[in-house]
Amino acid sequence: MRSRRTHLLAVTGAALAALALTACNDGTGTKDDGASRPSSTASSATATGGKGTATSASGDTAGADSSSGSSGSAKGSSASTGSGSSGSGSSGSGSSGSSSSGRSSSGGSSSGGSSDAWDPKNRVLCNGSNTKVTAQPVSRPLNHMLITVRNTGSKYCDLTYFPVLRFDEMQWAPQADEKTHPQAVTTLAPGESGYAAVLLSSADGSGEGGMTGHRLTVGFQGTTPNSSGGASAIPSLPAKGVYYDSSLKVTYWQQNQSDIAGW
Repeated sequence: MRSRRTHLLAVTGAALAALALTACNDGTGTKDDGASRPSSTASSATATGGKGTATSASGDTAGADSSSGSSGSAKGSSASTGSGSSGSGSSGSGSSGSSSSGRSSSGGSSSGGSSDAWDPKNRVLCNGSNTKVTAQPVSRPLNHMLITVRNTGSKYCDLTYFPVLRFDEMQWAPQADEKTHPQAVTTLAPGESGYAAVLLSSADGSGEGGMTGHRLTVGFQGTTPNSSGGASAIPSLPAKGVYYDSSLKVTYWQQNQSDIAGW
């Protein structure tokens, strides 16, 4: 009986050894379901945990990106505000330019004072009350005299037509040479001067009724020919007087002396 039991045990031990050897030779090793599951579960948990960590990291990254985006937005907003500020500055600059332009425009109106000359409120007739008149005989051309009228008033004044001259008690007035008629009325700003030339006598002696005048009256015309323009002027003459004859003639009032220099 003992011999048989021993033989069964030997057979059983050999069979188990063979099974173990066979299991090792298939390259996978033995797999115990009971032990593997927890290990697999732990691995899965670890993997899941890793994924969770990765997700969390990804979430953090996303959060960072979001924060960065928010910061970017904030920066963008700040940049936009800066741009707006810059734009405002530009606008301010434009306003300043406009103001400067306004000042320039104002300056233009003052520099455009010539336009004031055409305002009836700023224009009067030149006459003996607002001018200083001088009468000076000249050596060239021969037998000529120059009359100068300077505006001493505060407004523009017009020298219309030509001067009306009378020596002493003469009963006639010399006429003007029409060739000297200016294209426009001679207008004097305050302080400016106008001119007229006088032919006193003929150079060839063809004039008649020659005499010496000691007192000269210069009359001013109004807005129509031969009308009165106001007070007359009595400029000084040389002590010896001025010789004239029937050739006595005058020019129209001129803005520039050069316009009658060779008359």
